Amino acid sequence: MEGAKSYERRDRLIEIQNQAQEYWATNKSYEKEVDHNKPKFLITCPYPYANGRLHLGHAFTYSKAEFYARYKSMRGYNVLFPFAFHCTGMPISASANKLTKELKEIGVEGLKALIEKRKGQPEGKKDNMTQYEILLSVNVEEEQIEKFTDALFWLEYFPPRNKQDLTQFGVAVDWRRSFITTDVNPYYDSFIRWQFNTLKAKDFIKFGKRPSIFCIEDNQICAAHDRANSEDVVPQDYTLVKMKVADKSKACFDEFRDKEVFFLAATLRTETMYGQTNCYILPTGTYGAFEAKDGEVWICAERAAKNMAYQLMFPEENNWYMICEIKGEDLIGVPMNSPLCKYEQIYMWPMLTISMNKGTGIVTSVPSDSPDDFMNLQMLRNKPEWRAKWGLTDDMVMPFEPISIIDVPGYSDMSAEKACTDKKVKSPNDKAKLEEAKELCYQKGFYEGIMKVGEFTGKKVEEAKPLVRQMLLDSNQALKYYEPQEETISRSGYVCIVALCDQWYLDYGNEKYKEIIRKHINSEDYETFNPEILHQFEIA
Repeated sequence: MEGAKSYERRDRLIEIQNQAQEYWATNKSYEKEVDHNKPKFLITCPYPYANGRLHLGHAFTYSKAEFYARYKSMRGYNVLFPFAFHCTGMPISASANKLTKELKEIGVEGLKALIEKRKGQPEGKKDNMTQYEILLSVNVEEEQIEKFTDALFWLEYFPPRNKQDLTQFGVAVDWRRSFITTDVNPYYDSFIRWQFNTLKAKDFIKFGKRPSIFCIEDNQICAAHDRANSEDVVPQDYTLVKMKVADKSKACFDEFRDKEVFFLAATLRTETMYGQTNCYILPTGTYGAFEAKDGEVWICAERAAKNMAYQLMFPEENNWYMICEIKGEDLIGVPMNSPLCKYEQIYMWPMLTISMNKGTGIVTSVPSDSPDDFMNLQMLRNKPEWRAKWGLTDDMVMPFEPISIIDVPGYSDMSAEKACTDKKVKSPNDKAKLEEAKELCYQKGFYEGIMKVGEFTGKKVEEAKPLVRQMLLDSNQALKYYEPQEETISRSGYVCIVALCDQWYLDYGNEKYKEIIRKHINSEDYETFNPEILHQFEIA
C-alpha cells in the first residue's frame, strides 16, 4: 500500500539477532570452563527480585555488565558472567498472603468485578491494586493465578520466564550457574552458611538487639525490598526529653494523680534544651497516658508508644498499656519542669502545625534557634485574643523571652529571629519560607555554632550535641527512641515501626576489619572507574 510504513530494516536486524543467538547457543559461547591459558574475569551485578517479569530498567542495568563482559572477552579474558534470581525476604511471601486473603474475602468473581469497574479510571487513580490485578497486569495467565497463593510457586513461575527474556535480550550469561537465593538451592544456602560462619570465626559479625524497621503484623523485620514504599528509610534516632508535670489539678489527670507524670518531647537537638521557653501540643490531637516503668506515667501519641513498646521501654515487652486517652486541648496551660531549662516552670501552648505522625506529637520549644517556635511565640505574645481562645493567661506566656544559647560567629546569637527576618517570614503559616529559614538556621547552628551556656560552654555545637544527650540519658531525664524517618508500609499493607530485634550484623566499626578493607582498596588488585567511589570507601 502506498505510504505504508516499512519494517524491513527492523526485520533484518531481528534476523541478524536470531542468527547470532543461535550461534551462541549452538557453540555454548558463554559456558565457561577453567582455561589456564587466559586470565580469568568474573562479572556480576545485582540479581533481580523474582516477584514479577523483568522490565526496561532491568535491561538498562544489565546492559552495562553485558557490554563489559563482551569487552573483556574480546580482550582475551576467560569471562564468566553468572546470574541468579533474588527470592529471599518478604515480598513474595507477603504477596502470596495478600492474594490468599483477597480470594478468601472477595473471591474470584468479586475481584473480576472490581477490576472491570476500575478499567475506565485514569492510571493515577488506580491506587491500591489487588494482588490478583497486579498478576494479570504482568501477563500471568488467569487460570494460573490461584497457584500464586503458594509462595514456592512464584519461584517456579517467574525465574524461567525471566531467563527466557534475558536470553532473548542476548546476555552473555552462563546459565548452568544460575540459582535462586533461598534454601530451595542447597548449594547457595550452603555458601551463605559458610560465609557467615567464616565471618563469625574471624569475629567480624556480632549478635545483639539493633533498631530495625519492623512489621508487627508480619512479626518480622521489614527490610528494604520487603516494603511497598520508602526503601531507603532507616530508623531515626531521637531523644525523648522527660518534662515533669508540675500541677495535676486538671480533670484529665484524675486517673493517675498520685503518680509522677511526664510529657515526652522528641527532639533531634538536645544541645538546644538550654533555651526552652515552653512546650507545644496539637489541640486537635489525641494523646495517651501510658503506664511506664518505676510507676511513672508518660504522655505522648499512641503511635509513638507502640514504637516504644517494641524498644523495651515499658514494663511488658511489646505491650503498651494506655491508662486513658487525653485530648490535646485539655493539656494546654499545664505547667511543667523541664531538664536544662532556665525557667523554673514553663507551660504547654498550642501549635496547629504539629504532625501526629512524627515524633511524639509533643514539641519542646526553643524560639532562639527554631524558626517555627519563634513565629509561634510571636503570635501568642502579640495576639491577646489568641491566648484567650486557648485559656492562656498572660503569666503563662508574656514572661518567657527567647534565650541566647548558641552564638554563630558573623551571623547571630538569636539564629531563628535572624533567619525569619532574612527570609521575610510573616507568620507560622508561611510554610515555604519557614522551611528555608529552618534549613539556614539549623545548618549554621550545627556547623558554625558555639555553645554560650551550660556545662559545655565554648564547645562547638557538633561536639556538644552528643555530650548533652548522654548527660540527659545518664541522669534519667531523657530516653533514647527510634522511629522510621518517614511512614513506611510493608508489602503486606501495614504501617511499620522500629523495634529492637535480635540479629546478626557486620561489625563495620571493627578496626581490624576496616584495616583489611583499607589495605585492599588501596592495592593494585582494586580498581574503580570513578575516583569518587574510592573516596567514599575511604571515608566510610
